[in-house]
Amino acid sequence: MTLHAQQSWRPVSLAAVLLVASAATWAHGDVTPQAVDTKDLPTLGEAWRGENPYRKHDKAIKIGASAYNQNCARCHGLEAISGGIAPDLRKLDNDCSSLKDAARKAACVKEIDDYYVGSVRRGKVRNGAVYMPPFEGILNQEAMWAIKAYLETRREKPL
Repeated sequence: MTLHAQQSWRPVSLAAVLLVASAATWAHGDVTPQAVDTKDLPTLGEAWRGENPYRKHDKAIKIGASAYNQNCARCHGLEAISGGIAPDLRKLDNDCSSLKDAARKAACVKEIDDYYVGSVRRGKVRNGAVYMPPFEGILNQEAMWAIKAYLETRREKPL
């Protein structure tokens, strides 16, 4: 490659990199958290629940699906199928599905519920980098648990 060819290639490659980077940023669309209407769900009060109170609750699942699509899908993927940016939430409680003992399975599901709600409330930060923003103060407890109820319908390995 001639010197002239090398010099003309560098600006083009830098422009291409910048174009791709900006397209990837815009691909996520509006990242402003969207409000979730939970008025049709039973009120949970101020104290945070340790387990999902909306498990198999049809109205919560419907609200959770909409809330997930508005607030979570841009990173975790449509229908909870990750495209690689963030964890695939269909696999969230895979470890619980293989447990035979009912008490151990229930304890596992409770532990995953606790992990889930803690992650959504406080977000995920590693080495100072925000991997997931905190949603406490943005989504109420009803919205967070409704999203979890929806995710339970998307499990990779049903319980």
